[in-house]
Amino acid sequence: MNRILSALAGLAAGLSLASAQAEISDGTVKIGVLTDMSGVYSDITGKGSVLATRMAVEDCLKAECAGMTIEVLSADHQNKADVASVIAREWIDRQGVDVFADMSNASLQLALPPLFKEKNRVGLFPGGTARLTGDACHPEHIVQWMWDTYVQVAGVANHLTKPGTKWYLVTADYALGHQLEADTKTLVTAKGGTYVGSVRHAFPATDLSSQLLTAQGSGADLIALANAGGDTIAGIKTARDFGIGQGQQKLVAFFMTVMDVKSVGLATAQGTVVTEGFYWNLDDRTRAFSERFKAQNGTVPSAIHAGIYSAVGHYLKAVAAGKTDEAKAVIAKMRELPIQDDVVRNAKLREDGRMVHDFYVFQVKKPADSKGDWDFYDLVGTIPGDQAFRPLAQSACPAIKK
Repeated sequence: MNRILSALAGLAAGLSLASAQAEISDGTVKIGVLTDMSGVYSDITGKGSVLATRMAVEDCLKAECAGMTIEVLSADHQNKADVASVIAREWIDRQGVDVFADMSNASLQLALPPLFKEKNRVGLFPGGTARLTGDACHPEHIVQWMWDTYVQVAGVANHLTKPGTKWYLVTADYALGHQLEADTKTLVTAKGGTYVGSVRHAFPATDLSSQLLTAQGSGADLIALANAGGDTIAGIKTARDFGIGQGQQKLVAFFMTVMDVKSVGLATAQGTVVTEGFYWNLDDRTRAFSERFKAQNGTVPSAIHAGIYSAVGHYLKAVAAGKTDEAKAVIAKMRELPIQDDVVRNAKLREDGRMVHDFYVFQVKKPADSKGDWDFYDLVGTIPGDQAFRPLAQSACPAIKK
């Protein structure tokens, strides 16, 4: 009888283990990185996004994810929503991909979440349009990690706007630029400033001379580049040629990265005010992560790279803790677990899918003040997450009960 009981106990334990393992679909967690390998965002996403994902996997396998099988796939979305949708559907139906990362293009960000909901998959967006956690939210299937269009505007606008301050925007004519423009109008007006107007440019831009001359002639105190990537670089170069930012008119870049500064040089970018959720040289932990990244990528990480590392790492910890990769269960566990890594500070995942954390306002250094390669920013302000991001009470997400 004792032998029979022991055998039954062993069988039960084996069945319990098999059941737990079976909750990971196909026995493997598959991560698909949809990124820009060749376009205007390739420096701040691209192969660096794939590397950041792999770093998160490697770190988790050394700790919480020990013994798990994890695979990483990657593809170029070409900044086209239809291309991204075809790849995503094929990855889900034929490859069994469980979670998607990057997708740093506003048109993709609005096209893919309904597919993730339909197929019960998870989308990890390091940044993008604030609509992802607003009217286009799917909080059981997607999260928005590092930044959004609202906070990129709010940090700079709240820091620089005084009653009567006049703003003029040079705006990329697609979803990202439109959202930056809309948020600027709201935030500047709320601070007592004046939104003078805007001029739009094609995406991607070829020549911004006309737009910046129009902005310069507007008489605005602040001229803001409501664009990103190569468009921002072109705007900063042209603005410097026209003397914008060297006199009374200040130049603001809503989405400028250290890669952009590296591209144009400190002499051209100096004095530009930016908002970032991550900077490699912020503290010892960001420096440690960034040195690892740089050793393999040749550059320090962008905020998007850092956000992907943080989001993927937290997702994997949630899979390990919950012993499942079922989308809704993982998202719930991501909200439950504390967010702790080398990238973000004072972070938490809200019920609308927005991860809030400390955000920062920087000013690009003068060349004489830089102490070395990639030492580009002076910290001029730290904004707690609850103040930096759109308040939950103002969320347009229909899934949120108010």
